[in-house]
Amino acid sequence: MSALIWPGALVTVLGLLGLVWCVLKVAQARKKGLEPEAMKRLLQRMVAINMIALLLSVIGLMMVVVGILLG
Repeated sequence: MSALIWPGALVTVLGLLGLVWCVLKVAQARKKGLEPEAMKRLLQRMVAINMIALLLSVIGLMMVVVGILLG
């Protein structure tokens, strides 16, 4: 059932790209040496985005597994 496998793989890749983007954004902020309050706000935002990206990856992997099991 490739109707679930390929879209699931795409969703997984999008989630992984989101995770990489979060890591790069935080590394860039650490390199800038932001003030503690600004860094705290950025990290709180990045945690939320990181969780969404992780959820996307999990949903995509579930789609792939279901597609394989049904196929």
